[in-house]
Amino acid sequence: MAPLTGRKVFVIAAAAFGVIIGVNVLMAVKAISTFPGLEVPNSYVASQVFDAERQAQVALGWTLSHAYEGGALVLRFRDRDGRPVQVERLSATVGRTTEAADDRRPDFVWNGADYVAEEALAPGKWMILMEAFAKDGTRYHQRLDLFVKG
Repeated sequence: MAPLTGRKVFVIAAAAFGVIIGVNVLMAVKAISTFPGLEVPNSYVASQVFDAERQAQVALGWTLSHAYEGGALVLRFRDRDGRPVQVERLSATVGRTTEAADDRRPDFVWNGADYVAEEALAPGKWMILMEAFAKDGTRYHQRLDLFVKG
């Protein structure tokens, strides 16, 4: 067995720190490249209207459920009496919770009871950022978590 010299100790220490630095750089690059961006442009301004928007949304009396059935996303809006609600305008972004690369904006169609959008989603965790407007212009928005079984 060869003796442990100062040169060998230096190479071992340099290699260990090289691996640590390399992994840190890789993780930083991955974090920056997959970050989807800000939720709102100015969080202070958003906080000022949060309570008023929430109260208006609660006053609508709507409930919302969602599902992924047979290759289609389904949004079910119901009023206080459990009857289907047809909204004035509806938009949604469907994507992964961790990166924006898979984001898509499905076209939801009213079928007389629910809003349905044909969308092929791979197995795993997804989220729906949904925004709808009542006929009086009241904004109704929610983030819905969805798990697609594989």
